[in-house]
Amino acid sequence: MKKNICIFLIFIFSILLCACSLEKDVTALYGEETPLEAEIIIPASFSANTQETIKAVLTQGGNKVENADFVHFEIWKHDGSLKYSMEQARKEGNGTYTLSKSFDGDGLYYIRVHASNNGYIIMPQKQFVVGRLSESELKFLKKGIQKQEKSHEHHH
Repeated sequence: MKKNICIFLIFIFSILLCACSLEKDVTALYGEETPLEAEIIIPASFSANTQETIKAVLTQGGNKVENADFVHFEIWKHDGSLKYSMEQARKEGNGTYTLSKSFDGDGLYYIRVHASNNGYIIMPQKQFVVGRLSESELKFLKKGIQKQEKSHEHHH
């Protein structure tokens, strides 16, 4: 009797497992991912107290994003002594969004673009220099380069 119940349960589980098999065209039921991408374009050099224009070019699925849900720029100084409030970018067309900014002093800065389109949110970040770097900023950059060099060791 126990043997018959065991065979019956195996038979039922086999039927259930067969019913859960994947269809051949199941991938067509799901949409393809089209991530949002941003290229941050900054001038070759910045000077303190001079108006400069920073650009972000948004693309999604190989196409320029003309009407993003939002694009904001966030800028701060490396040591945390200066943080500008987040500002909305100006739409220039052809997927380009800009911000004109004057920086209060020399140093190492970071910019982060906050952008959203069709449910995708990205926050790429880029480092740049305004004027001249201080000794502590130079040391910070040298430490970062040394860490990168150490992480690229060859293993045999």
